Amino acid sequence: MIFGRVKSLDAILATAEKKSLTRTLGPIQLTLLGVGAIIGTGIFVLTSEAAQKAGPGMMWSFVIAGLVCAVAALCYSELASMVPVSGSAYTYTYAVMGELLAWMVGWALILEYAVAASAVSVGWSGYFVGLLANAGIELPLWLTVGTYAPGGFINLPALVIALLVTLLLMIGTTESARVNAVLVAIKVTALTMFIVLTLPMMKGQNFDPFLPNGWFGNGGATGLGAVGAAASIFFAYVGFDAVSTAAEETKNPQRNVPIGLIGSLGICTIFYLLVAAGAIGTVGAQPIVGAAGEVIQPGTTVFAAQCQSLLAAGNEPLVCSKEALAFVLREIGYPWFGNLIGLAAFLALPSVILIMLFGQTRIFFVMARDGLLPQKLSAIHPRWKTPHIVTMITGVAVAIFAAFLPVGKLADISNSGTLFAFFMVAIAVLVLRRTQPARHRPFRTPFIWIVAPLTILGTVGLFFNLPLESQLVLPVWGGIGLVVYFLYGYRKSHVGQGIVEVHEDDPDAPPPPVPPAPSFS
Repeated sequence: MIFGRVKSLDAILATAEKKSLTRTLGPIQLTLLGVGAIIGTGIFVLTSEAAQKAGPGMMWSFVIAGLVCAVAALCYSELASMVPVSGSAYTYTYAVMGELLAWMVGWALILEYAVAASAVSVGWSGYFVGLLANAGIELPLWLTVGTYAPGGFINLPALVIALLVTLLLMIGTTESARVNAVLVAIKVTALTMFIVLTLPMMKGQNFDPFLPNGWFGNGGATGLGAVGAAASIFFAYVGFDAVSTAAEETKNPQRNVPIGLIGSLGICTIFYLLVAAGAIGTVGAQPIVGAAGEVIQPGTTVFAAQCQSLLAAGNEPLVCSKEALAFVLREIGYPWFGNLIGLAAFLALPSVILIMLFGQTRIFFVMARDGLLPQKLSAIHPRWKTPHIVTMITGVAVAIFAAFLPVGKLADISNSGTLFAFFMVAIAVLVLRRTQPARHRPFRTPFIWIVAPLTILGTVGLFFNLPLESQLVLPVWGGIGLVVYFLYGYRKSHVGQGIVEVHEDDPDAPPPPVPPAPSFS
């Protein structure tokens, strides 16, 4: 029976010890990985998208999305500390609710990470093109945006950066983490500079009206209003779960994974609210409307055409900018600092692409290790010690998506997969509390019977406030996943064949991991 194919937590841990990735990441590196994944396109680029959907009310959008992420983080922390292996929500679901649902979660995580990496690549492209424009180099429109915009064809910069980051990640985890640490420092410094320059110049009138589109889009327009913007801006937070996918490469994961999850989420939430307030208070964030006074969905052809008309008239608003924070500083008389912010985004956003690809490839790695995908995908490079084959495949797919789709659409599609995974994690925590109450939990989610239901309600609520087309992507993608599962994974599954461990002489196994330090929790 499909739902009876449950892989015990003990078997998961035993398998990971037989064929695992090298444990190299400590608590500081892990927190930096979290901050690097979280702070990125959401605040550097999606500020414009959120402003179009909610106006100044996007302040509430950050709060709503942050609260949902906070309760999800607590659920993640308990499971990640109990099951310190690669696979994130996929692994947890396998241990609690069986193979079929685990496959669906893993398939949704593929949607999350791969599409998210594409979205960040497009965001980086906007800042790169802006920097060149301010240096007097104008790239033709057809080379910088996809076919969704009038005159667009391919986003070449986004395609190139996705492929370059893929190459870096193939070289090795430790090398990638070192580069990431430097880029996170650049990012945090840039945002701090933005806050210091903008907060003293805020004007109260720029916050009025505060909710021009209401909470739900004034008349029920899907994906608009403060809650609709929260469903999109949720993308700004989702990187934190990449920390849990790195659990198998973390020293003393029982202690360090919760530190990385909760610490990175707290740091980033404070930054988001301060940066959003500075952007709104200085230049305003009112949405643009169509001929009949209707609010236009960002990322559409109509929206792109309206923005091109305003730009031609010399009146580009914040909602149209592809480099929101640099745009704000240039508008308030700090063009030099604006260019520095653009340079910081140019240097730092690749770290977000790196972490999204990192999470994606590790999900593929553990699914292949379980036999649900071809074993060749879990092959470890003899020199780099990374799953190089799946990294290369994922990177090419990410580059193709980035080349042709707008950042907002990509973010919303990614969110649909993320919200489903978070929903399943919350259920898994509750089920495990009932079925295995005596199991050791290095980190226990406080008030679990309040926190987990809030996670479930929050994820469902945000999902149904995504644009309709983004909602529909999840069931369509899920249907494709079911076909793949029954054609391959169901027959090849290790659990289905009664295999619960990987043998010591596995030719793909990397060297044994360094034993983790004792837990202090």
